[in-house]
Amino acid sequence: MNTIETIEQTIQENLAVMLYFSAPTCNVCHALKPKLLEAIDRNFKEFTIVTVDISVEQEIAAHFSVFAIPTVLVFLDGREFLRKSRHMSVDEVIREIRRPYEIMIS
Repeated sequence: MNTIETIEQTIQENLAVMLYFSAPTCNVCHALKPKLLEAIDRNFKEFTIVTVDISVEQEIAAHFSVFAIPTVLVFLDGREFLRKSRHMSVDEVIREIRRPYEIMIS
């Protein structure tokens, strides 16, 4: 089970972190998640991924101002860099992360 504290610590201690907010009732979330995680894994070696189930972890969703699912938050070097909700493509997320990520790890 995640806590706000453990997630904040993960964000501070890792160069690149993705928070993936979803719920068991969200079909889009389940279709997107494996594709997105595989693409992140293939393209970016230094990513830590945290999945948040908002049906049991509402306070975490509220803390990060997440009110729709699926939502992806990407933190680079401890700062929120990207926020995508509902309608997103895997390619779009990868494209938006690539350049700043590569600059950061070079």
